[in-house]
Amino acid sequence: MHNKTFVAVAVGLGLIGLSACGTSDAQSSSDSKTVTLVSHDSWAVSKNVLKDFEKQSGYKVRVLKDGDAGQAVNKAVLTKDNPQGDVFFGVDNTLLSRALDNGLFQPYQAKGHDTVRPEFRVDQDEHRVTPVDTGDICVNYDKAWFSAHKLTPPQSFADLAEPAYKNLLVTENAATSSPGLGFLLGSAAQFGDGGWQGYWKKLKANGVKVVDGWEQAYYQEFSGSSEGRKAGGDRPLVVSYASSPPAEVIYAKKRPSTAPTGVAYGTCFRQTEYAGLLSNAKNTKGGKAFLDFLLTKEFQQDMPLNMFVYPVVEGAAVPADFTKYGPAAKDPETMAPDKIAANRDQWVKSWTSLVLK
Repeated sequence: MHNKTFVAVAVGLGLIGLSACGTSDAQSSSDSKTVTLVSHDSWAVSKNVLKDFEKQSGYKVRVLKDGDAGQAVNKAVLTKDNPQGDVFFGVDNTLLSRALDNGLFQPYQAKGHDTVRPEFRVDQDEHRVTPVDTGDICVNYDKAWFSAHKLTPPQSFADLAEPAYKNLLVTENAATSSPGLGFLLGSAAQFGDGGWQGYWKKLKANGVKVVDGWEQAYYQEFSGSSEGRKAGGDRPLVVSYASSPPAEVIYAKKRPSTAPTGVAYGTCFRQTEYAGLLSNAKNTKGGKAFLDFLLTKEFQQDMPLNMFVYPVVEGAAVPADFTKYGPAAKDPETMAPDKIAANRDQWVKSWTSLVLK
């Protein structure tokens, strides 16, 4: 399951530590036969798919997983003059400006870029990032709880502030969590620059619970997830992903006929993740080959059941479990990258003062 919590405060160089895994841990990026990927912890790919790339390209892949998304971005910015790898994967649209403004990536137009659906293309003048996947941050609900209480699940942002849903919602801290930030941006897109604060005042008065990150919200507080039930979670509403219900089905010990959780599609915010060739990468040739690989149909069609995200290239097939149990939102909230860049930090600061104090 995609878990992309981030640390807003930059980490000093002396504290940076990267855990290594993959097919060639002993080799370094300076080896022209090794390409090193730096990513957040949610990176995953089928072994046979990665082996196909290594066989066809002649490169061995080394993966450095560096915590959650924002933490990984911050560390990559701090080490950009002497990067830990060649390619970075996992910066999303909520944090993209931070990476670009700090010169994290060098230009490269990946082969297959013309197959990326137009709505996911950004930075078209310089091609510093390659779109890789997309997904929707949405409120999920516990079907059994709502059925037992004979209450209709909420379907919109506005519904969540209604008295019927008092003390039912748990969300993540917008200052420390990528889904939490996405939910904040979704509310700003829904209610406008001058309206989202009033909305959050209503949510606070209606008993919204805020926790640090997605894992705590989904696996401990949410009554609808398998882990949440074990932990005694008592919140039947949680900010998660549209792809969470398929995961509940696929990973269930006994596969249910229907997903135990549902999605409030009127609360969704579209998230897109990118990869890029790191500035000062030691193996630029290998890095470019790896970026090309990320846009192949083989990789794009392998992603959904590994990282629970959707492909961005035209014609890439989506698993039947996705379309059956958790289709993508048809009309999610979105926000232009330049607007996110101009407002993100101030909005998070205002949200923190409004909701957490």
